[in-house]
Amino acid sequence: MSVRTTYATGEPCWADLQTPDVAAAKDFYAGLFGWTFQDFPTPDGRSYAQAFVRGQLVATIAPQSPLQLQAGTDAAWNIYFATADAGDVLADARHAGGTAEFGPEQVGDAGVLGFLAPPGGGTTGIWQAGSHFGSHLFNEPGALAWAELFTPEPHAAVGFFQQLFGHEVTEYPQDDGGTYSTLLVAGNEVAGIIPADADDDAGWQVYFGVADVAAAAAAATAAGGQVLVEPDGDSAEGALATVMDPQGGVLNLIQIAA
Repeated sequence: MSVRTTYATGEPCWADLQTPDVAAAKDFYAGLFGWTFQDFPTPDGRSYAQAFVRGQLVATIAPQSPLQLQAGTDAAWNIYFATADAGDVLADARHAGGTAEFGPEQVGDAGVLGFLAPPGGGTTGIWQAGSHFGSHLFNEPGALAWAELFTPEPHAAVGFFQQLFGHEVTEYPQDDGGTYSTLLVAGNEVAGIIPADADDDAGWQVYFGVADVAAAAAAATAAGGQVLVEPDGDSAEGALATVMDPQGGVLNLIQIAA
């Protein structure tokens, strides 16, 4: 187990779930990943839960806002990119053709939070570390492993993230004539950008690692979720599946070496 202690600017560093039912989500993800939890109060009298793998912090399950609850919004995972200065990144987002959606907001001594979106959409969290730098594990079973943005404006999105974070980019031509782009930090691929149809909404797909993708898909079903995309073929490193928790939160699973 390799424990992380920092993330470079432009690396995905954290993921959290906003859900209408924190207690039910805890039950589901405990069954899926074996997560354990520590609960903390929110200012409005509710609670959120930090999730742990073998004692290492990997995610948060938080209650939705009152507006989200009133609208009946499904649970959703958020992805956050590390930054040294959330305020500067939010200001630069406007000049890069995107939008600054929220923040910067100081979150106690934990850090500074913001949300922005590239051209074409796709709400993206940014995180300026204080006492909390991100997931203590990465690319390991039960922890964040990858993220992909589906967007109808992939080229504009690539340029946006390059301008904000200085990402290098690798392009992979696809059989359908499109291109799968990866964002790189210090030569390492950290996230993907995938073309979507013009009428599709942009959004991030979050991937968590599992030791056995077929077993994890079965565990998701047993815990009350649904398997939206079954593992294809024999389970092997890199095999994928997509699951949905009982509150509508969609999560991708990728098999990695334990």
